[in-house]
Order: sequence, then C-alpha cells, then structure tokens
Amino acid sequence: MLLLLIPLGATKHVYLLHNMFGFDWKLSIDDAVCNILVVSLSVWSLILLIKAYPTKVTMYSYALLMALGLSVVSVYAEVLLLKWWLKPDPNSGYYLDWLRNTLPLRFLMIWIFYSWMATNSALRKSITALNTRFQQQTDATLLHREAELFKLRQQLQPHFLYNSLNSISALVMISPDRAQDMIGKLSDFLRGSVKRESEDTVLLNEELTYIESYLAIESVRFGDRLQVKFEKKYADSATIPPFLFQPILENAIKFGLYGRTGTVQIMISIQSEPGMLIIKISNPYDASMQPPRGTGFGLEGVGRRLYLLFGRADLLETLKDDNNFTTILKIPQSHV
Repeated sequence: MLLLLIPLGATKHVYLLHNMFGFDWKLSIDDAVCNILVVSLSVWSLILLIKAYPTKVTMYSYALLMALGLSVVSVYAEVLLLKWWLKPDPNSGYYLDWLRNTLPLRFLMIWIFYSWMATNSALRKSITALNTRFQQQTDATLLHREAELFKLRQQLQPHFLYNSLNSISALVMISPDRAQDMIGKLSDFLRGSVKRESEDTVLLNEELTYIESYLAIESVRFGDRLQVKFEKKYADSATIPPFLFQPILENAIKFGLYGRTGTVQIMISIQSEPGMLIIKISNPYDASMQPPRGTGFGLEGVGRRLYLLFGRADLLETLKDDNNFTTILKIPQSHV
C-alpha cells in the first residue's frame, strides 16, 4: 500500500506546488522528492516501532504518540534537507520564506497522514494477534474434540470384547465347537474395526456389513433366542459415522434379552429423508427387569459423539412404553 501511495503523493505534491503556488517545475519536484524521502523513511520507522511494541495495552495511544513525535521530526528533517538541497539555487529565497510560513500546515498534513498510518498498523497488529489467538483456541478445541472422540471410540471395543470373551470362556467347557466358531468371528470383527478406526464416515452399506459380523457373534452367544429384523429404505449414498450403530444395537440386545427365556425380536428401521438418515431400533422392554450395570458407554456416549460430530443435541431420541423401548438415531447427510 505504501508503494502505491508514494507515486500518487509525489504527483499530487508537484501539481499543487506548480499550479496553486506558482513555483517552477524544478522547485516543485525538489520539494516533492525531499518530502517523499522523509515521509517514506518516517512511515517505515513508524511501522517498525508499532510492530515492536510488546503488548496490546494502550497500543493505539502509543501509535498516535509515535505519529506525533515522528511528525515533528519529519518536518524538522524536511526543512533541513530542503535548505541543504536548495542552498546553491539563487532563486530559492522566496520559496524558503514560503516554506517557513507554511510549516504549521505541512506539520498538520504530515501528522494526519502519520496518525492514519499508525492506527492502521496498530489495527492490523491487533487483528493479526486476534486471528492467531483464535486459531490457537480453534486448534486446541479441535484437538480436545478429536481426543474425546477417540476416547469414546476406544470405550466401545473393550465393552463388547469383555462380553464376547466371557461367552467364549463359558462355551469352551460346554461347546468347544461353538467357542471356536465365535473366536473366528470375533477375530474377523476386530480386524474390520481396526480398518475403520481412522474413518470419519463410512457408507451405510459398509456399516451394515460390519453390523452383520457383530450379529453373527451375538447369535453364537444367544442362539435362536435373538432375532433381528431389518426394514431398509435408504439411498445407496447414505453415510454414517462408524461405531455409532453397534452400541445402540448392543444396548437393545442387553435390555431386550435380559431376564427373558423365549425368543426376542429386535426391529431395525432405516429410512432416508431429505438431508437426514433415520435409524430406529426397537426392543422388548420391561421396566421391572434391569440388566447388570455395564461400562457406562451406551446411549450417553453415542449422544456425546453425535454432538461432537455435528454440533447438535437433538440427533438421539429414546421412546418407551410398557412393552417396547425405541432408540431413534438421526444422521445428517451432507451429500443430499
């Protein structure tokens, strides 16, 4: 910006001295050159002084004070430079008298210009500091968010793994073949989990394949008692954050089968709506029968993950009556 102001200021300076005050071209150009030289050095010094100011406290007062001081120095330096520059010129006497008479006006114009440059530099420094601070806070918030999301994801596998290992331990003695089958399914399931760990979102079809692996393990645990029925009506492009579906389904299995001896059916409805994927999971529910307390991940962890991912607290809803418990999961779809 300063490089643009220099030629514009010099041109205007020469024009005013020649056309308004009647000085010849040589005197007008000499005055303009000395003025631009002194002003440019002063503005450069002013910007460096403001940049070196160590704090934001009273920075604008400091900038205006520097502008005032440099204005005085600039006018004095400009007068000395012009006297030295024009001393050999016998025609400069009238000009030097005019220069002394117009010093207050010259000082006022220089002070206004320096004050503008000083406040502009101070404002830029404040904006830069605010942007830096905001970026640091944003980075810290993102790091905290990612750390919390990672922690929530890590809580899922131990929760499920403990239950599976307990089942395998029980099956080893009474049904070694089923225990071996469950170990193989668990190995495949955990391998798939590792591959998905770094993904922010996955296709719903991929997530359902993952869920089928999970249900295959649960079917070894519970046999024919567990029946899961799907109702699917969604677009192939539908996406979902990984590791959200499973804890809800695990919660439904835990509450649906605990304390029951017969067959239990869990209903899963998946539908696409404009901009939203709606997943409903319903399981039998008896308020008088409470399963053992788990690790605490459950629906609370899912709700927290949804809030961290989408910044909304209305994406997880639960409904219950005397016979059924329904969890409604809403996933915003950015591709719609």
